[in-house]
Amino acid sequence: ALPMVAVFDTAFHATLPPKAYLYALPHALYTEHQIRRYGFHGTSHQYVSGQAAKHLERPIKQLKLITLHLGNGASACAVLNGQSTDTSMGFTPTAGVAMGTRSGDLDPGLVSYLARTEHMDAKQFDDMVNFKSGLLGVSETSADMRDLLKLEATDSRAADAVALFCYQIKKTIGAYAAALGGLDTLVFSGGIGEKAPAVRARICAGLEFLGIELDAARNERNSDCISTDASRLTVRVIATNEALVIARSVCHVLEISVN
Repeated sequence: ALPMVAVFDTAFHATLPPKAYLYALPHALYTEHQIRRYGFHGTSHQYVSGQAAKHLERPIKQLKLITLHLGNGASACAVLNGQSTDTSMGFTPTAGVAMGTRSGDLDPGLVSYLARTEHMDAKQFDDMVNFKSGLLGVSETSADMRDLLKLEATDSRAADAVALFCYQIKKTIGAYAAALGGLDTLVFSGGIGEKAPAVRARICAGLEFLGIELDAARNERNSDCISTDASRLTVRVIATNEALVIARSVCHVLEISVN
C-alpha cells in the first residue's frame, strides 16, 4: 500500500528546445516512436547547477552555466537560466563524449560497415559501443582514468585515450558556450571531474579566450574554486549529490515538507 515514486534522470532535460532534441531523421520516427535526444545525468546537472548559483550568490535564472559530470559515464549540459538547454547524451546514455567503456558519438555508417566486414549484428554492435569502447577500447588497458594517467608516459595508447577524452570535453565546452551566448561558470563534477586535477587542467588549457584562467595550486588541491581571482569566469569543482535531488523530488511528489 506504499506509494511508489520514480525519479528519472532525464527529467531535468525536459526543457530542451526542439532544435536541441530533434534528430535529423524522418519525422515519423519522432512522432510515432519518440526517437529524440533525452539526455541523462539530469539529477547531477540539476544539483551542481543549483550549487554553482549559490556559490556565485546570484539567481540561477540569471546565469549561463556549463556543467560537466565526468566519471565512468560522462556528459555535459548547457544550463541557461536554470534550465537544461542542451546536453551531450542522447536517445541513450551511449551518445556524446567518450566514456569509460562507452564510445560516445559515432558515424552511423559504422553499423552497416561492420555488419558487412565483421558480420556484426545489432546485439554485438550494442555490446561493443557500451562495454568495449571508450577509454577501455582506445587504450586496450583500462577504463579507469587513474590507471591511464599512470600509464600514459610509457604507453601511447593510454596517452591517446586521455588526450581524446580531454579533447572531446574541450570541444563540447566551446560548442555550449556558443549555444549559450556566453558563460558565467564552468562546473566539474563526478569521479573524474572532482578528483583528477590533470584532466581538468588539460580540458581548460586553450580556453583562455572564454575567460577561463586556472589557478594551478587550487586545481591541484581540488579546491571548490579552481580559477584565479583575475579569471573572467569562475571554474568550480562541486561534489554531486544525486541522492539528495531524488529525495527532494520524492518529498515534493508526496507533498512532504523538506528543508
